Amino acid sequence: MRKSKPTSPWWVEVELQVQFFDLDPMEIVWHGNYVKYLEIARCALLDKIDYNYQQMKASGYAWPVIDLQLRYIASASFGQRICLRAEIVEWENRLVIHYLIRDSVTGKRLTRASTTQVAVDLSSNEMCFASPSILFEKLGVTPC
Repeated sequence: MRKSKPTSPWWVEVELQVQFFDLDPMEIVWHGNYVKYLEIARCALLDKIDYNYQQMKASGYAWPVIDLQLRYIASASFGQRICLRAEIVEWENRLVIHYLIRDSVTGKRLTRASTTQVAVDLSSNEMCFASPSILFEKLGVTPC
């Protein structure tokens, strides 16, 4: 099966094996656990760009998720090895990350998702309408 390629330079893939505690009574991954899988991939991506949650806080910003979109394509099941990909696709005014969850062996798509995060200045608790310069620095890009 063909695997789609990332479209940005900021992406990461993480592989994991589906655990029994992630299953629902139908013996497939409970739909809510896919959000946990997104978080695993997002944390790996933030570590890769050297701007994880602790570094965000230290820089004076929180980055809450304000939107989450999930599209379930096929179910994952106990013992299955899955690949979680997270990719930054937008960063100027908000941080948008696209996700793809697929079977590690066949490459079959299981889930697509997207999250949107915005910067909140911790000193004022106000939302920023443009991403702070620290994000541009971590991505190695020049602000527009």
